[in-house]
Parts: sequence; structure tokens; C-alpha cells
Amino acid sequence: MAAPHLTAAPNASDKEAGAAGEVYDLGRSVETVAQRIRRLQQEARMLAREQVEALAHDFNVLAERAAEIADGGEAYPAGVRDLASRMATDVPQKVQALLSIMNRASQG
Repeated sequence: MAAPHLTAAPNASDKEAGAAGEVYDLGRSVETVAQRIRRLQQEARMLAREQVEALAHDFNVLAERAAEIADGGEAYPAGVRDLASRMATDVPQKVQALLSIMNRASQG
């Protein structure tokens, strides 16, 4: 037997406040537009840093896989091994450049 479908009904105080599901944090002071902009910009910078760090991690995993292929011997064609070897060398350098740029940007 299926459970009955329940729907929350707004109470009278919600209707009086005109809040249709809105939540207000009364413990915080009201944020000015400038403060909100600064906060949102800071959050955007933090998210950008997280994404770049995730990309750096993914590139490092790629470099490890490329090194495995480069060292894979005759199972891989010579051209594949050569390209994988170059990637295993180049990608970590690109990761360092990427992280260096992020660090310089966050300091400035």
C-alpha cells in the first residue's frame, strides 16, 4: 500500500508576511548591495579556484595514465607511446603553470 501524498499548507503568518516559501534569517544584519556584490564575487572566486584545482587533479591523473601507456612496451604502437611520453612530461608542467597563474591572480 502506498503512503498518502502530503502537501504542506501555508499557515496564516506566512500569508500575512507575503512569504510563499521564502525564508528570512532574522539573526543577520541586512546586507547592503555592495556587501552582497563583494560576497558573491568572493564566492565566485572560491568556486573558480575549486574548479581549477579539480582540473589540475584531472590533468595529473591524465599524466599518470599517459606515463603508464608510454611505459607499456610493445602492447602500444610506437607513435602512441611517443605521444603519451610527451604528454606525461608536458601535462604536469602545464598544471604547475595553471596553478601558478591562479595563485598570482588570488594575491593581486
